[in-house]
Amino acid sequence: MTITITAFDRSPDGGKGLARDTRVRWALEEVGQPYDVRLVSLRAMKEPAHLALHPFGQIPTYEEGGLVLFETGAIVLHLAQHHAGLLPAEPDARARAISWMFAALNTVEPPILDLVTARIHEADQPWAAARLPLVLERLRAHLGQLDARLGDAQWLDGGFSAGDLMMVSVLLRLRPSGVLAEFPRLAAYVARGEARPAYQRAFAAQLEVNTRP
Repeated sequence: MTITITAFDRSPDGGKGLARDTRVRWALEEVGQPYDVRLVSLRAMKEPAHLALHPFGQIPTYEEGGLVLFETGAIVLHLAQHHAGLLPAEPDARARAISWMFAALNTVEPPILDLVTARIHEADQPWAAARLPLVLERLRAHLGQLDARLGDAQWLDGGFSAGDLMMVSVLLRLRPSGVLAEFPRLAAYVARGEARPAYQRAFAAQLEVNTRP
């Protein structure tokens, strides 16, 4: 059965790998699964056909036979559970890798998105200048804890896993702000993720969509 995912026909980031379909592309490349991409416009994402796949009108979605999934964490977990390459075979290590997936999405990503909101979408509000330092303080606290846990290890828990895939994907959203550079070990960790051949293929595929005539 052919796997089909949806992605922006023109990503808001211009193809820099920050759109969430990159995470799913990366996972598919890591497990060696071919896939098709159906490109959707911002307008089409809010129309009934797409809302039937993703009730919140976002991307990506994942279709395989009769299965339809949305949310990148659910999609990557599904791929990791059904194909070798993203989860360890040993049960406890497998469970820890899944914990890191949830940590990336539930603990680390929210304050990163708060920073994006504060700097871009709320910058013209009268209270923005007072709020931004608080957002940065919370974010740096989480990053400090993550940095301490990673230490000098290559990956979060032994070999590369879906936990690292999700964590690197989340941390990449920090690069434009300059905050990631404040944590050299995390910056190096992200660079290791970007250097993986599977990530390079996923990035190139998304970039091609956004640089076509």
